[in-house]
Amino acid sequence: MSENKKAKCIMVQGTMSGAGKSLLCAALCRIFAQDGLHTAPFKSQNMALNSFVTRDGLEMGRAQVVQAQAAGVEPDVRMNPILLKPSSDVGSQVIVNGEVRGQMKASQYFKMKKSLIPDILRAYNSLAEDFDVIVIEGAGSPAEINLKADDIVNMGLAKLVDAPVLLVGDIDRGGVFAQLFGTVELLETDERDRIKGLVINKFRGDVEILRPGLSMLEDKTHLPVLGVVPYLRVDIEDEDSLSERLEKKDAVRPLDIAVIRLPHISNFTDFMVLEQHPLMDVRYVQNTRELGAPDLVILPGTKNTVEDLLWLRQSGLESVILKLAAKETPVLGVCGGYQMLGETLYDPDGSESGRPQTLRGLNLLPTETTFCAEKHRAQVTGEVIAAPFTGAMLTGYEIHTGNTIVRGEPFCTHADGTKEGCTNQNVFGTYLHGLFDSGELTEKLAEYLCARKGIDPAAAVPVSMEEYRREQLDILADGVRNSLDMDAVYRAMGMENPRRCKA
Repeated sequence: MSENKKAKCIMVQGTMSGAGKSLLCAALCRIFAQDGLHTAPFKSQNMALNSFVTRDGLEMGRAQVVQAQAAGVEPDVRMNPILLKPSSDVGSQVIVNGEVRGQMKASQYFKMKKSLIPDILRAYNSLAEDFDVIVIEGAGSPAEINLKADDIVNMGLAKLVDAPVLLVGDIDRGGVFAQLFGTVELLETDERDRIKGLVINKFRGDVEILRPGLSMLEDKTHLPVLGVVPYLRVDIEDEDSLSERLEKKDAVRPLDIAVIRLPHISNFTDFMVLEQHPLMDVRYVQNTRELGAPDLVILPGTKNTVEDLLWLRQSGLESVILKLAAKETPVLGVCGGYQMLGETLYDPDGSESGRPQTLRGLNLLPTETTFCAEKHRAQVTGEVIAAPFTGAMLTGYEIHTGNTIVRGEPFCTHADGTKEGCTNQNVFGTYLHGLFDSGELTEKLAEYLCARKGIDPAAAVPVSMEEYRREQLDILADGVRNSLDMDAVYRAMGMENPRRCKA
């Protein structure tokens, strides 16, 4: 774009968490990119346990990573300058510009968050110099009247960057007219003026039946309804606790993979590739009854390894996992799950758990982990050296606190020759997130599990994660484009629809 020309923007706010803001923003990123516009996502403050490490070793929320992929651009920490990673019901790790700022209680953070406005504006203005369009995602609802005074992510941000707003309601949960009307009524006059249109999301059925309600809604709010977006069945990463994929309990495909749903589970997106494999079913389980006798047990990442290890013990899942491992059921630990599989976990300064303590691990791997305040972040390429996955090429990232001493065989070798992870017969552990994304480890895992079950893996068609992601994003974009008045969206940004200009 030309020098001194600042990006246009559109902001998506919702009537509640889970209204579909993240996916609608991803769809808009895809649509604008398809229309030839250099597009970037932006969310000033994201609360999520699913995070990503950029090429320069900085941490950001995965929702903006997905939106960047939709726009066809590389994820950049400027797209998410503040990331809150909950570590308890009342506290979070605060990450600013990709670096840990500290562990804070909610009350502490609320007192200081307005001081982060310069960081937010620097990130946004820098993006605005590099892109044509910025798609901004809000958080929760702009009508939380107890939080509005210090808002830096909804209308507060919209005012700071002069953003027009689309307000989205979720009809699938019911009460969408009350959601939208109530939200508009609770806003100040200048905030209402920023809303350029209403969007009803996740609709199932005949839209003609809805039309009388749409007219009444427009009369009451004095705002146009710009679209009714259908319930789009796309397989795209979603936000942590609201993910429907975590609720699946029954295996239908031949290979049954059980992921332990830890209380502070993080980066469960690591296993989306497995979910898409034609032979694999991935279930997220919380108790011994749900666990059953799977073909593979996965201990995933966690924001609080110590607390989740204690939960695993108290729930009885530790005992069952140990029995399964003793019967040669494969067990895989990723990041915090890898740490749990070791012999001992040391937290000498309480940096992980809040108080100094030493815990025994599951003792399935010959490792010891000592926690520290410093976080390790890096993108990684490498190759698995552990049988039966030898030779599988890996791409991913590490994001963890704690140093692990390994006395056994490593799991993989990084491109620089560094040995990483540990393996012990049917138990495997690694710090690498995204380990299945290249597809090679996925296929070797499928072959291994099929051989154990006497199944012919040739019946399955290999899935290219990159191709699958592109296909799903295109389906999402097409569904939104066909149901949203894109002419009105472009007008809200002070632009002409490029497709109309070319016609």
